Amino acid sequence: MTSERIETRIGFSGVDVEVNPATGRPASALQGILLLITSCLPVLGAVLLAPILPTLSQVFADVPGSDALVPLILTVPALMIALIAPFAGSVVDRVGRKRLLVGALVVYAVLGTAPLYVSELPGILLSRVGVGITEAAIMTCCTTLIADYFRGDRRNRYLSLQTVVTGLAATLFFALGGALGSSGWRIPFWVYSVSLAIAIPVAIFIWQPRSADLPGTVRTKLESIPWRLLAFPCAVTVFGGIVFYALIVELPYVLNDLGVTDPAGIGVGTALAALANALGAISFRWLARRGIRFLLPLSLGLAALGLGIVSFAPTAQVAMAGAIVTSLGTGLLLPTLLTWAISRLGFTQRGRGTGRWTACFFFGQFASPLLLLALGSAVGGLAHALGALGLACGVAAVALALVVRTPVSASVER
Repeated sequence: MTSERIETRIGFSGVDVEVNPATGRPASALQGILLLITSCLPVLGAVLLAPILPTLSQVFADVPGSDALVPLILTVPALMIALIAPFAGSVVDRVGRKRLLVGALVVYAVLGTAPLYVSELPGILLSRVGVGITEAAIMTCCTTLIADYFRGDRRNRYLSLQTVVTGLAATLFFALGGALGSSGWRIPFWVYSVSLAIAIPVAIFIWQPRSADLPGTVRTKLESIPWRLLAFPCAVTVFGGIVFYALIVELPYVLNDLGVTDPAGIGVGTALAALANALGAISFRWLARRGIRFLLPLSLGLAALGLGIVSFAPTAQVAMAGAIVTSLGTGLLLPTLLTWAISRLGFTQRGRGTGRWTACFFFGQFASPLLLLALGSAVGGLAHALGALGLACGVAAVALALVVRTPVSASVER
């Protein structure tokens, strides 16, 4: 059966899944699951090394400026994603999704494991810059391919699952980094080599979606992107990244201030928040048809309520209740923002649009702890800073309910 007939049978214009132009087979759960697994790799840069930062501070204590440089080992990949993702998006649209993804996975393994044989702090930081660049390519390619392969409810399901899987992976990697770090500060860096194992099935089972160009060609002229339509979702995404990352970084400090000093107890609290985040993301699949106009105020309103509870919590139990409410909101917020941004983009625009959205989200993540630190100094502590962020969420929820006039479904077909 020809690919044209298969497209007709599955209703390509009704637009459920993309068809492999080489084999005529539609995209399936195999491609979806593989892209979800690959999407977890950029999370490594954000959380895997957090448990060994105190050890790294001791190892490089004699290096001038190590107090400022060692934390950059953890945060510089997020900054690089913010800076590089727009360019990765342009490369995705010009040279193809699969080619860039496979290459990035191989380079990611080389640079991620560099601290196994690089001993100087500047060299390690340079390798982390490279890790961030490859993470930008991986995240942009994975999200773009999910949007290419699937549409409608299937797209919504995989975008929400992307948030769920990466959120749960963050919890796993945090625990794994701590366990491996107890055997030596270099050991966690071995985990980055897993991308080589992932690159093999990606090269076999992921395929370049069809386009108007001949296979293997590089586009020299691309369809322009409606930046006027994308600018507002991207601006809100920066704020969303700040809110999303706030409790990921700060919840352990909140619990510690309320008397929970046992790492195991803090780990349980973090795991519950991660689970709530996953549940919020899962709910997107069923709530998506209510539209962006409904979902944005709902998710930010939940975050506002939860952060308010955390801010005024007299006990760790109350703070955890607030963290769960916040995480339900942020879990719903992430796929909502992503769908809002890419739903208006066509095939030759999607890589660049996804790259810019990814840059905005990770810039928000990078800025989140810095903003809360500054707020804490201004308003009298971390708890008050989280309360101020919650108030900002409430204002944003009301403003977006008034400004976002398009009551379209979040499952726009493109």
